[in-house]
Amino acid sequence: MEAEARPITKLSDALTARTRFGELMDEVDADQVRFVVSRRGKAKVVILSVRGYLGNVIKRPDLLTNIQVSAPEAGLAKLSEAEIDAEIAAHRQSK
Repeated sequence: MEAEARPITKLSDALTARTRFGELMDEVDADQVRFVVSRRGKAKVVILSVRGYLGNVIKRPDLLTNIQVSAPEAGLAKLSEAEIDAEIAAHRQSK
């Protein structure tokens, strides 16, 4: 079983992060990279992907993380509360 690669942490100063924010977002999303952004030599914030946040900070299981990240792309984030309740009821009846 192949282990999942750990994210690479890169450093950036605030000015560079501000001027290259779109590029940093793309790199974080595509390459499993996170950035520690500093101001006046002191680390202030971390930029990491949603998948990294859910998987490492929130400590949710990988399956739930994958579902949450892929739901909007699959159009599943548009369900109403009534539709969600109906899905839950149908699943409970099937057991």
